Amino acid sequence: MASVSSSEAVRGDGDGWVHCSDGQRRWGRFGAAGLLLRVPAPDGGALALLQHRAAWTHQGQRWGLPGGARNSEEDAAATALREAREEAGVDTDRLHVVAEHVDHPAGDAWTYTTVVADAAQPLALSANQESAELRWVPEPQVAELALHSGFAASWASLRARHVTLLVDAANVVGSVPDGWWRDRAAAAQRLLRRCAATVPGTLPLPGGDFAWMRRGIVVLEGAGSAAADVPGLDVVRARGSGDDTLVEIAGHEPDCLLVSADRGLRARLPLTAASVGPGVLLDRLPRA
Repeated sequence: MASVSSSEAVRGDGDGWVHCSDGQRRWGRFGAAGLLLRVPAPDGGALALLQHRAAWTHQGQRWGLPGGARNSEEDAAATALREAREEAGVDTDRLHVVAEHVDHPAGDAWTYTTVVADAAQPLALSANQESAELRWVPEPQVAELALHSGFAASWASLRARHVTLLVDAANVVGSVPDGWWRDRAAAAQRLLRRCAATVPGTLPLPGGDFAWMRRGIVVLEGAGSAAADVPGLDVVRARGSGDDTLVEIAGHEPDCLLVSADRGLRARLPLTAASVGPGVLLDRLPRA
């Protein structure tokens, strides 16, 4: 178990060094948390907010996430959002928290929680004394920087695979018990609006991985085809079989992620495509 050093001056409820079972000391009497904030890049990819730590800080002059010690009354999300406000001037009211990733770097009770969030666009930033620089970094370039050791160790788990989201609308709509069968066009319209509010954005995947939905394609068929287009999405109306249309699109879209529970359809996908069930997407979408 981790033990709190009594020799360190504690400036606040959560501030203080903890001696962990691997012999290392880590900041935060109740653990620590940081914010991984993604926003869309002009090319459809993702930009991540990184902090170049001031020289006087622990592992100064390395790049990491805004973050710090948790206070006893805070959950991880509250800590990460507070630290982002204090260290980077982030307007946290404009964020959508997507997920949390918890690390036990020493294998004991001490934890570092990365709170993953999205914003619709790059936000204005203001560095405090702990930040030498704040920068929106294209996600593929993050690993090229001199990273804080803890962030470097967790980055492989936090980095998002950039995908084109391909939605089998009939299957996804049919998984929601909201009376969709009475008005399939209206149900499809609700799904389109919810997807448009989410893409581009981060999608938590089963197993703890992440995808960045750089683009969204929704295939409509049958009565659902009467739904109107929604800005921000590519809406395709199948002239024949919806499954055939989805397979054809997947064959032309690199790094495609299909959302459908149809096992037969999923088995027809090219090797370059992956798939998840409707619940993975529905859990991420805003309420209808």
